[in-house]
Amino acid sequence: MKTQTRRSARSWLGGAFQMPSVQTMVSRKSSITNAFVNSIIPIFPPSKAEITDALSILKIDPSDLRCAYCGDRASEWDHLRPLVMNRRPTGFVSEIANLVPSCGKCNQSKGNKEWRTWMRSRAKLSPRSRGVADLEQRISRLEEYERWKPARNVGIQAILGPVRWAQYWACCDEVISALRKSQELADELKALVMKSCSK
Repeated sequence: MKTQTRRSARSWLGGAFQMPSVQTMVSRKSSITNAFVNSIIPIFPPSKAEITDALSILKIDPSDLRCAYCGDRASEWDHLRPLVMNRRPTGFVSEIANLVPSCGKCNQSKGNKEWRTWMRSRAKLSPRSRGVADLEQRISRLEEYERWKPARNVGIQAILGPVRWAQYWACCDEVISALRKSQELADELKALVMKSCSK
């Protein structure tokens, strides 16, 4: 009986404590790529009238900003259509037609997925998996939002031309390669520190 109690206590304590996830330089690869994409994406700030129209279509009170996906308090504006796919720009830009109020949970869960499919999916923290009651109404409002002001899609690669495009992504690859080499050195140094600490 005591052995079982000890096991239960260990299990309970194991659930209460969790080591932080290990961050590596290589794990920043997507952040670096996103930074390279976002650095060349045009930004078109909205007018006050556009913000008013957007919130009206989404049925969101500007004094109580709520997530368009789930209804929780909004903390940011999310790109409805992703800016990055397969480590390259999709062509969509930062503009009101491609931005909706979002909570952190929804923004993190959605990532670069197609918004409609994601909302109905069982993905961790998606509106459906969190049991959002008015899910289909929210989807309808977002579809109306898309019709209100179609998001522009810019042919960035065609605008820049093949030479500049290749130069830019070669720079990105160099940064990621440098991070990989730095991580290899960091792993060696960490092993030395760990060895010293275990003496």
